[in-house]
Amino acid sequence: MKEYIIKRVHELYWEEDINCARTALICLSELFEVAIEQQTIRSAVGLHGAGGYRAQCGLVEGSLMFIGIYFHILGKTEADIVSACYDFAFDFDKTFGSLRCLELRPTGFSDNDPPHMCENLTCSAIEFAYNYISEIKKR
Repeated sequence: MKEYIIKRVHELYWEEDINCARTALICLSELFEVAIEQQTIRSAVGLHGAGGYRAQCGLVEGSLMFIGIYFHILGKTEADIVSACYDFAFDFDKTFGSLRCLELRPTGFSDNDPPHMCENLTCSAIEFAYNYISEIKKR
């Protein structure tokens, strides 16, 4: 699973130039074998720090979108899904130190940033989300 995430994140970033939110959504959908509508993928186009505003991290947003989709498929109630999203955000913040793109990017932001500088963080965050979702779905 870890090697798959590393390989797939690299492909999505460097070959398709897809943002972090869509990368998380796509990777999680593939790992859990859940088809995601293209409209849903397109809806995440601006979710990389709120369109670059440096607000909530797209890795959080893409994961939350997937939790909503997947847990609905599993028959969870909306209250259960909201609770799972809250708990995910709490645990993500505790694990990574923030939910904000500005604080999570390895060196913050500058005009000279190389592309896809969050690749390692992306891999760690998707693995975290995968493990979280796998554990929560058992409840």
